[in-house]
Amino acid sequence: MSSELFNANPTVFSSARSASNTSDTESDGDEVEEIDQDEIFGLIRTIYDPEHPNTLEELRVVSAPQITIKRNHIVVEFTPTVPHCGMSTLIGLSIRVRLLRSLPSRYKVDIFVKPGSHQSEHSVNKQLNDKERVAAALENPPLVDTVEKCLSKPSPILQLI
Repeated sequence: MSSELFNANPTVFSSARSASNTSDTESDGDEVEEIDQDEIFGLIRTIYDPEHPNTLEELRVVSAPQITIKRNHIVVEFTPTVPHCGMSTLIGLSIRVRLLRSLPSRYKVDIFVKPGSHQSEHSVNKQLNDKERVAAALENPPLVDTVEKCLSKPSPILQLI
């Protein structure tokens, strides 16, 4: 990966940091608990941007209204910070990995760049939603290492930039 920053000075917004309240009612073991938009947002909002020590929520790359859920189909739309963002595929892959690890396998997840927000929108969307391309990406150790860093904490190197 290149050390060149695609967006050297991103706009950083404050995050909501509010957890959704859930009821403490007990449910039958046979019931399937539905997942809502706020829960999905809660899973992806804390993913870190690969270039900056900020979360995707803080950079307004993701927001709850950009998530659609219909039965077992989840669609996440994200907005790159700049139209020429070279990290868009990595951001989308990080979102996919977080959801794959967190959701039951009955959910189908599609991830898209917000229409009109990226100069290579079609190519990025194709890469993010092609099972073979995603599988190949997840077999690339340096790429997986970068995704893991996005899913955990900001890199100390990025904090110095």
